[in-house]
Amino acid sequence: MHKPTRALSCPHSEFIIPSWPVQASVKALCTTRCGGACLPPYDDFNLALHVGDDPENVTSNRRCLQQQGDLPCAPYWLNQQHTVEVVNLDSFDQQDWQAPIADAAWSRQTNQVAVVMTADCLPILITNRSATLVAAIHAGWRGLAEGIVSRTVKQLPESPEALLVWIGPHIRQPYFEVGQDVYDAFAELNTHNTACFTAIKDSEGKYLADLAGLLKLELAGLGVEQIYDSELCTYADESRFYSYRRDGQTGRIASLIWLAQ
Repeated sequence: MHKPTRALSCPHSEFIIPSWPVQASVKALCTTRCGGACLPPYDDFNLALHVGDDPENVTSNRRCLQQQGDLPCAPYWLNQQHTVEVVNLDSFDQQDWQAPIADAAWSRQTNQVAVVMTADCLPILITNRSATLVAAIHAGWRGLAEGIVSRTVKQLPESPEALLVWIGPHIRQPYFEVGQDVYDAFAELNTHNTACFTAIKDSEGKYLADLAGLLKLELAGLGVEQIYDSELCTYADESRFYSYRRDGQTGRIASLIWLAQ
């Protein structure tokens, strides 16, 4: 059967600009699903090539993102696989870029756009008070438990006390049901983590997990004091966000950060 197509034009997309007290040279944005070229179930502004969407439509959306987001270059897209691998973008040239398997990236150079894609997982953006570095992290529960955040923070050439962290849209506790294995994984890391789980009544071994709460506890333990939460939920806000838990086959939004010249 002939697959229906949509003209590869891109209506103005809706971006979320983090609200945090950073210097003007730090640029950051988070996309939504609004305003793109993709057909259901990826409608509309899907930016992921790995979810089964039409590559031509995704590429069109990526071009629109670069133009409408006023990006200085194409983002350094990663091959995200829930790893704890962190990439220093300063070691790469954009022309030679081939997406490595990694779930975090950081840079000290201007005009290097770090990006992560999400659809329920935590998108985390980081900079510092002096605006000399930026980082982006993708953290699902497994990556969070295995240390992707700590590993990234420890690689940054900055004291944790000088860092600012923004937590983007992700699935929030009322909708994020997990099993005993997830509870146990975090309880073994830190007994304080158990406060971020609420047992589901009449469902033994089932909990509602607070990813943002777990992240904040970890950041506090690392010495990070300036944490800014978007308080946005991907699962609850179907009009603006993709949610894998809600929809199964779906698209991805992107969270991006860079240093402007």
